Parts: sequence; structure tokens; C-alpha cells
Amino acid sequence: MQPIKYNNIGSEVSGSLGDLGTFLPYVIGAITFAKLDVTSVFVMFGLMYIFTAWFYRLPIPVQPMKVIGAAIIVQNLTAGEIAASGILIGIILLIIGLTGLIDKIAQLTPKSVTMGIQAGLGISLALLGIKMIKSDWILGLIVLLTMLFLLNSKRFPAAIVALFGGTALAFVLHPELSFPTLNWGLSFPHLIIPVWHDYYRGFFQGSLPQLPLTLTNSVLVISVLAGQLFPGASDRVSDRNLCLTLGIGNLVGAPLGIIPICHGSGGLAAHYRFGARTGYSIACIGLLLVIIGTFLGSSGLQLMQIIPQAVLGGMLFFSGIDLIRPIKVKDHNEIFVFAVVITFSVALNPAIGFLAGVPLAYMLKKGWLMI
Repeated sequence: MQPIKYNNIGSEVSGSLGDLGTFLPYVIGAITFAKLDVTSVFVMFGLMYIFTAWFYRLPIPVQPMKVIGAAIIVQNLTAGEIAASGILIGIILLIIGLTGLIDKIAQLTPKSVTMGIQAGLGISLALLGIKMIKSDWILGLIVLLTMLFLLNSKRFPAAIVALFGGTALAFVLHPELSFPTLNWGLSFPHLIIPVWHDYYRGFFQGSLPQLPLTLTNSVLVISVLAGQLFPGASDRVSDRNLCLTLGIGNLVGAPLGIIPICHGSGGLAAHYRFGARTGYSIACIGLLLVIIGTFLGSSGLQLMQIIPQAVLGGMLFFSGIDLIRPIKVKDHNEIFVFAVVITFSVALNPAIGFLAGVPLAYMLKKGWLMI
């Protein structure tokens, strides 16, 4: 593995904040609806960030799993069921990684399908960013335009300016807002021991529907994207290693209160877009989460909630656009499959795009279909 050229401290810190647009809404929603322990969630996410930074030496993200995050809200999953789903998907990912099954899946997945899923995710993230901006159009447009002019600035990193400047501007535009009272103390993660019934709902409502999305977005796509962004330096970001780190992270973290985690490709694009070039970047956000969880507890959640949705939406919009930029598809058949996979990924979900795209690409390659 070739060493990554160090950027600068301002860009690395800015890059560490780049994925908050995806991270915070799901984490805040899960904590609120399932009444999860704030310290357990923040500390375990922070430790996983630090472990990932050490292992990959690149800004590989740590995100809450989206399908399970939605199930927590829609299906009212309990803390025990969330832990059970994390343990189960951790075991499954370890088996897929250790047996080499993920390598076979990667070999059978055409480039056009992987690229289509990547582009579909980028479009979905950009659209979600616009939806979040609509919560406060004036603030959102100001943040969006400011970030546009600062995207390549190292003197005024875009993510830092957007996060702190946008939050301060929200207090100016909305005088009714108030800063929360922070209660300092010392807290530690709590152990969660699921019962047998938790595993039943955790598997069918969480792990099973989440698995296809994880294998596509958090393994196949992110390994390709890492190669695009860090050519010659992403050897460790392999399909097998991604399965193993996710398997270990979920298996160890779930009983200690973490929301089931993934390595989302949108998160990598976000960290990279806002300046992250090394593992130091995500180690920074990991250390910050450990400090907030340990010393602020529930007050840490209130602190995170003052960041406006419109600010997070602006960050998410540019992250989505950047996920699309590296894509290159040339062959006529590849373009067709690529377009089909994008459509299914955006309209339904990436797993459906994968299931539709692989057989379609195979039939076109064999000449069974002509377009």
C-alpha cells in the first residue's frame, strides 16, 4: 500500500464533518424513537470510527444502516431487537467474508451494475439533500451557495464554514431558537442482552432486508469508489476486508448499544469532497463522538440537534453529486444496463437495481437480448 499524501489539518477536520448530513438524521431518529442510550450510541460509533481509521488509513465512513434505521422508526424496533439485528448481520457478514463468498459475488457483478448503483445512490442523496434544504429555504440556499464557492478552498473549508456558520445564521434568522443547557458528567455504554424473541423480529424486520443494500452499497460500490479516489493506495479496501470490519464492528458493537453500522459509499464521497484524504480525518470525528458521549450523555444529543436540517442538506447535496462524478460508462450495452440500474435504484432501492441489473447484463453479453 502506498502512503497517502497528507492534506492539511483544516481540510482533514473539514472532511471529518462531511458525512454528518447522513449520520445525524438517522442517529437522532433512532435514539428518539427507540429510546436508545445516547452514551452507548455515540461512544461505540466513535470507537468504530477510530478502529476503521487505524485499519484502512483512509476516510472510510461509519454510518448507521439505512434499512434498519427506517425499521426502527416504522416497525418500532426495541433496543433489544436493534442489538439482535446487529449481531445477526455481523455474523452473516463475517461468514460471507471469511468463506470468500463476497469475492464470487464481486466477480459476477458487472461494472455497469456497480456504477449504476453508485450513480443511483448519488442521485438519491442529492434529492434527500434538497428535501432537507426545503425545511428552511433561505438558510439552505445561503449555505448551498456559500459551499459552492468554497468547495476547493483550503483556507476556508466548506464543511466547517457550513456547519458552524450555518448554525450561527439559523440563530440570527430564528431568534426563537435557544442553545441547550449542557450537563457535564461521566457516562459509559450499557450492555444490551437480546432475548430469543428479539432475534426473530431483529432478523426479519432488520437484518434480512438490510443485507442486499449492505453488500451493494457498503461493500461492492465502496471498494470501487475507493479505487477511483485513492488509486494505488486503497489495497486494504477490498470486498473481503469490508465484510470483515463490518462483521466485527456489528458483532462487538451491537450488544454495547451501537446502531447497526455500514461503510456507505456516499459517506466516503462526502468525507473526500470536504477535504478528507487520510484516516486522521475520521479519527477526529470518532474522538469527538467518544468525548461527547462520555462527558455529555443525553446533552450530547441536544447539542447535535441544534444543527439545522437545511445545513445538513447542503452538505448531503454535494456529497451525492460527488458520488456520480467519477463514473465512466462507454459500451452501448453497459449504458443501457447502467440506466436501468439507476432507475430501479432511485425509484425502489439499490438491492432491486442489483437484482435487475445482473441478469440483464448477462443476457446482453450472451446475445440473448438485443437493444
